[in-house]
Amino acid sequence: MQIITTTADLEALVSRLSEYPHITIDTEFLRESTFWPILCLVQIASDDESAIIDPLAKGIDLQPLFNLMANENVLKVFHAGRQDLEIFHHLSKEVPKPIFDTQVAAMVCGFGESVGYDTLVSKIAGKHVDKSSRFTDWSRRPLSDRQLEYAEADVTHLRDVYKFLSDKLNETDRSDWVTSEMEILRSPETYFIPPEDVWKRIKFRNYQPKFLAVLQAVAAWRERQAHDQDVPRNRIVRDEALLEIASSMPKNAEALSHVRGLGKRFADGKNGNALLSAIQAALAQPKDKYPQMTKKEQMPKGIAPLMDLLKVLLKMRCEENNVAQKLICNTADLEKIATDSNADVPALKGWRREVFGEDALKLKNGEIALSSENQKIKIIHL
Repeated sequence: MQIITTTADLEALVSRLSEYPHITIDTEFLRESTFWPILCLVQIASDDESAIIDPLAKGIDLQPLFNLMANENVLKVFHAGRQDLEIFHHLSKEVPKPIFDTQVAAMVCGFGESVGYDTLVSKIAGKHVDKSSRFTDWSRRPLSDRQLEYAEADVTHLRDVYKFLSDKLNETDRSDWVTSEMEILRSPETYFIPPEDVWKRIKFRNYQPKFLAVLQAVAAWRERQAHDQDVPRNRIVRDEALLEIASSMPKNAEALSHVRGLGKRFADGKNGNALLSAIQAALAQPKDKYPQMTKKEQMPKGIAPLMDLLKVLLKMRCEENNVAQKLICNTADLEKIATDSNADVPALKGWRREVFGEDALKLKNGEIALSSENQKIKIIHL
């Protein structure tokens, strides 16, 4: 097992890995007390070697690793790599390319919804992954041999998983299905939400433009504070407090101090003043600049039974094509299809339309029907 702790050794490793058409990668990180993840280990492997890079080693420069991540001649293979990719994007300001995610590929190849790494390793490689070190504090040094072996296994078995899934995709002519999904993971927008848009991720029931304007402003202020201080959002102000502020719209420190979870010390301090300024700025803007959002309307009468039919069709078509339902269409998009035949949803585009979307529209328009025969659902063309 190679443990890379110096820039020189990392450069030598990267030089060797750059000669391979693909490599497997995983990371170990901590995020409990920070906004940005703390990278603690990078595990990496080619067909002929594996190594563990220690980002916390004194004096090590990770730039050679970032150069490898940007090398378009080497495919980077991850499993459920969204958080790993986010880390590289944050540290290097670039998303690794090209990439391949075995969890996505597994869904395309019929292994079910969001299949875990250990399950894939067991089914494909016939090996057992020891998960006893899963909750290790990866920032502690030294790490035990058992911990390092656990970390290394996350890339060594991944080689077999990748090769199996890649061959399966080529055999079934579904490589393009995975490629289209990788575009989402490759997009920098996947890993950064502008502070002005963060309010949309908070659950609320008030759709008044004035309320939304204040919520947008205070959520954006909190997001910037969390970025700058590198602490979780709730360490600054909790969602519940932001919603109360957007409802009550306090005009001074005294009123702000009455918001549950804040108190007088917060309200009288620098953060309180900044928060009050954000509220005032939101209310001072022209009303036509306020965010607009309409409350989701109830489904029209008769749509619910149609939704049930579409769900049956979706399950049937996914079973026939041996692909995970999650990858084809979710409930929200089914509802859009039920109410709008021209809905802008993935299920009505590309390969998803071939698998499900086209039949969904035919079912909706009465061109096909569903029946049962020999305990199986079948399509009847009308």
